[in-house]
Amino acid sequence: MVYIVDDDEGVRESLTLVLRSAGISARSFASAQDFLHQAELQQPGCVLLDLRMPGMSGLELQEILAERESRLPIIIISGHGNVPVAVQAMRGGAVDFFEKPFDLDRLIERIRECLVQETERSRHDSRHQEVAHLVGTLTPREREIFDLLVQGEMNKSIAARLGISIRTVEVHRANLMSKLEASNMSDLVRLAMEAAQATQ
Repeated sequence: MVYIVDDDEGVRESLTLVLRSAGISARSFASAQDFLHQAELQQPGCVLLDLRMPGMSGLELQEILAERESRLPIIIISGHGNVPVAVQAMRGGAVDFFEKPFDLDRLIERIRECLVQETERSRHDSRHQEVAHLVGTLTPREREIFDLLVQGEMNKSIAARLGISIRTVEVHRANLMSKLEASNMSDLVRLAMEAAQATQ
C-alpha cells in the first residue's frame, strides 16, 4: 500500500489515479493527523509525504513515525524552494525526495523499489517470528542441547558436560530436531543463526 499524505486535493487525486493505473494500491490523506489515525503503520508499504501542510508538517509527521518505530519508507514530495527542508528530511531517514512537478515514471519506479524492499523485509520478519516460535517450543534441557550441538559438541561430550547419559542426549536431540523441523545438523546451525538474528 502507498500512502499519499498531501493537503493538495489535486495532487492526491492525480497520484492516486496514476498509481492505481500502474497496479499499485494507494490511499490518500489530506493531513498528517488523518494519516496517523487511519493508516496501518505496521503493514508493508510506502509513504509519499508532502512537507508543508497546515497543522502538522511533514517533518513533524516523520519524527512521530520514527518515535513509533514505523519502518515505512518515506518519499518526500516537495514544492519549489523546499529543497533544504527535503534534505533535512533525508537526514531524518527519508529514502528520497521529488520536487514538484516531478517525473511520474521515475517516481513510480522508486515506489516499486521501496515496495519490493518492504515485501522482502516483511518476509524476513515473518521468518524470524516463525524461527523464534519454533525455538520457544524447546524445553530448557532441549535448548541446552541445541546450543551445544550448534557449537559443534558431540553427543558424548554433551552427556559428560550435562551429567546425563548419551541415550538421554539422543532422545532430547531427536525431540528438538522434530520440534525445529530440522533433518540434519546444517538445518540446526541455520536455525540457530536465524534465531540469533531475530533477537537482534
